[in-house]
Amino acid sequence: MRETRVWFPIYGFVKAMSLQAEVGFFIEGANVQTKTGNPAVIGLAGFGMTTFVLQMANIGLLHNMGPVLWLGVFVGGLAQLVAGFQTGKTGNNFGYSAFTIYGAFWLAFAGILVGNKLGFYTASHSDIGFFLLPFTIYTGIMFYGALHVHTAEASIFGTLLLGFILLLLGHFGPAFFNVIAGYVLILCSFCAWYVMAHIIYKDVCGCDVLPVGSPVLQPGEKVSGAEAVPTE
Repeated sequence: MRETRVWFPIYGFVKAMSLQAEVGFFIEGANVQTKTGNPAVIGLAGFGMTTFVLQMANIGLLHNMGPVLWLGVFVGGLAQLVAGFQTGKTGNNFGYSAFTIYGAFWLAFAGILVGNKLGFYTASHSDIGFFLLPFTIYTGIMFYGALHVHTAEASIFGTLLLGFILLLLGHFGPAFFNVIAGYVLILCSFCAWYVMAHIIYKDVCGCDVLPVGSPVLQPGEKVSGAEAVPTE
């Protein structure tokens, strides 16, 4: 009986390993693909949350920038960077660029907050305006691309571009433009959450619960990678 107790577990283990090897062989031969998550749901959530909280400060409801700092580092910054890197693996250059650049934006903005607090390379009000300027130009470039995605995506980048322009006016001119920008960018946050919810609900509900509309500008004919690279 003692030998039998040892034999059956060993036999079962060997049999299981053999079966696992056979199953693995057939799965590999069939080239079965597993479903992966859409990193955009993380990027859009992080962007919307951090943008929303910062606007609480711009409209005068938040008087401590601590929450903005930590959200900028972990949610708007690192989470968006991870989403951007994962999006890049899918071949989506638009999402790859957007999530990565705006993730880096939040990390840089958090750095400005820390620097101003510690007196290390401090940035004045107008200095932050110059910091915002290239991101405004970048957002204008991305807005044109968003017009070719769908209406909801265009709403995100349209309100974001308007918000950046108002922030520029507020940092180089009258400060009340920053308050107006705050309300516009709150709307931008909700647009980002809407698209995030659209992706999640479509996955879990099996239908398009929150439609995002058609492209404002119809995409042209797709070009291959070889055709897209100019040759001398």
